[in-house]
Amino acid sequence: MTTTPTASAELRELLLAHIRDVPDYPEPGVMFKDITPLLADAAAFGALVEALARLCTQHGATKVVGLEARGFILAAPAAARAGLGFVPVRKAGKLPGDTHGQAYQLEYGTAEIEVHTDAFDPEDRVLVIDDVLATGGTAEASLELIRRSGARLAGLAVLMELTFLGGRERLLPALGDAPLDALVTI
Repeated sequence: MTTTPTASAELRELLLAHIRDVPDYPEPGVMFKDITPLLADAAAFGALVEALARLCTQHGATKVVGLEARGFILAAPAAARAGLGFVPVRKAGKLPGDTHGQAYQLEYGTAEIEVHTDAFDPEDRVLVIDDVLATGGTAEASLELIRRSGARLAGLAVLMELTFLGGRERLLPALGDAPLDALVTI
């Protein structure tokens, strides 16, 4: 699994300059990392999309998955820039038609995500893109969905990894030899 820095120092600085800390959101004691200022800045957002599109190409992806909901905002334009198809992975009950579902554990309870059963072909190499890697539960569930769908995993790319929450360690078995790229680590 790749553990080397993915973004240049210049790109990391640009991205971090546009990520706002919001204290005590969504609950007291949490420091929320708000990416809306980054999305609102054309140069910063464009640099982010370009970096993610390069990862799509570098890892030989044939499809790009975005995780609901902020992952959609990053994955769709990166897929388009790389000339690839985009596949949404959504919360259970949000996709029409036949789906594969995968439940995963939350701090208090469980959740489930789904993907269309016909989203991937067996020869597809899928890169998963999301905004944040925290504890890794949603990402781990998405990797299982991709494998159950018959496709191969090209890797996982995130804008930001919150290293103190241990998501990378949780994902090691699920990733196998596929890379995990974080443009910014906190």
